[in-house]
Amino acid sequence: MHCVSRYVVLCCNLLAAASASASGIAVQVQDAAGKVLPDTVIYVEPEGAAAAAGGKPAGAQIEQKGLKFMPLVSVVQVGATINFPNNDKVRHHIYSFSPAHKFDQKLYSGQAASPQVFDKAGTVVLGCNIHDKMIAYVKVVDTPYFAKTDGAGAARIELPAGKYVVKAWHYNTVGGATPEQALTVKAGAELSTAIFKLPMKPVVVDDAGSGL
Repeated sequence: MHCVSRYVVLCCNLLAAASASASGIAVQVQDAAGKVLPDTVIYVEPEGAAAAAGGKPAGAQIEQKGLKFMPLVSVVQVGATINFPNNDKVRHHIYSFSPAHKFDQKLYSGQAASPQVFDKAGTVVLGCNIHDKMIAYVKVVDTPYFAKTDGAGAARIELPAGKYVVKAWHYNTVGGATPEQALTVKAGAELSTAIFKLPMKPVVVDDAGSGL
């Protein structure tokens, strides 16, 4: 019994130590009026040095469903591949004129669209030549440390100890503002926190409906 008890205590101590060693940042994003902002891209760059490669960038998927791109906002690391399955009953013709990644995917349905490799940092705006109201945004970042805020405007990113610059990007900010903050992450310390308040353009309400 004593051996079992000692084993349980040892496991608990190891779990506690692992939890204590986890470091990173917690971010909250709001607009100027204090309203939370979901779908804000948060990305973190090591101060004064290139970000670690972090292995092969994870891929992503942006589907077309209900005459919409889903999700509206995606964030990937430079070099990531994105697939564009069409789950509508109509064909789509997706494109981007953005300098960070220009492409033109002709009319297709199902899984026929070729995957696209996003190999340059920047903002990519997606559209559909057939359905003008369809739009989506891809933020391509040159760092493996990134996240997207949830419905409460919050995001959390685990980071090794060091000095960082934290940036916040939202597709609807005035003038494309991307504010940043310098933060220091200490090993084993509580999460560092950052609060961003972004100036937003007025939201245009579509009274015409989805067009389905």
